[in-house]
Amino acid sequence: MVEHEVETSAGTAVVDAAPTDRRGVDGVLARVRAGAAELTGALRRVAEHVLSDPEAAARATIVELAERSGTSPATITRFCRAMGFEGYADLRLGIAAETGRARSAGWTVDIGREIQPGDPLSRVLDQIMAADTRAMHDTAALLDLAEVERAAVAIAGANRVNIFGASGSALVGEEMQFSLHRIGVAAWAWSDVHEGLASAALLSAGDVALGISHTGQTRETIELLAEAGSRGATTVALTGFPRSPLAELADIVLVTASQATTFRPDALSARHPQLVVLDLLYIAVAQRTHDRAHAAFRRTAQAVDGHKAAKGALS
Repeated sequence: MVEHEVETSAGTAVVDAAPTDRRGVDGVLARVRAGAAELTGALRRVAEHVLSDPEAAARATIVELAERSGTSPATITRFCRAMGFEGYADLRLGIAAETGRARSAGWTVDIGREIQPGDPLSRVLDQIMAADTRAMHDTAALLDLAEVERAAVAIAGANRVNIFGASGSALVGEEMQFSLHRIGVAAWAWSDVHEGLASAALLSAGDVALGISHTGQTRETIELLAEAGSRGATTVALTGFPRSPLAELADIVLVTASQATTFRPDALSARHPQLVVLDLLYIAVAQRTHDRAHAAFRRTAQAVDGHKAAKGALS
């Protein structure tokens, strides 16, 4: 039964916000996933229904989608505008194009299906590969390359780069720190909040602080990035939620997508997309500091070369 509800004040606030910038039809479902947590009431139900069966949503009329989601055609129209589309026809076109590409590329191998204890490893591998492939493509669609450019320019010219993250995000941050260090960028990765705050307090204009948190709600990372920003450093957030507290306080926001599977919730499934974005950022920094980066990478490679086992030594 279709309900003809009056949107709550919270729901209306979400709709009245500035629409998402639509950069073509790519990444429609990624934007719905990213925005669903910020929607309320009837709009949230529409998002959940679309994500549960995108192909069916692409085939449905606006009345059919309203009935299936238990809302109204007017709510569907408001949902489309909240996602950055002029109307339902544009949304349907975007979903149809995206699911068509996914099907032809083989990404739809039971995405969303729970991995069962008795599943053979070949099936589990297919599931993981399909989910990660979709997450990578969703991230590419969501990522604002102009923001990556801004972050690369800031890091390339920085006196010092601090990287903050907790738990799994700390591991991603350490990988970025290592990569930057190899090309001569003075970078430090901090996971301990006390040490991180002490380091952030010494930053100033011309320095960069990068905070990593999939949810964008990790209190310690928010506190560290806020401290760095208060000292004049350029702040960068890497997160899956562009309206999260971490993103709100950052000067530059890099957005990633994720595709959860059994035993790999969003926070874990976000690791590969995070690494891809940071790898892109690292390469962009290396491009902008080419001579210095090339010389530093050559010297660091030579320094560790003597610790590699000689061919045939272990035979």
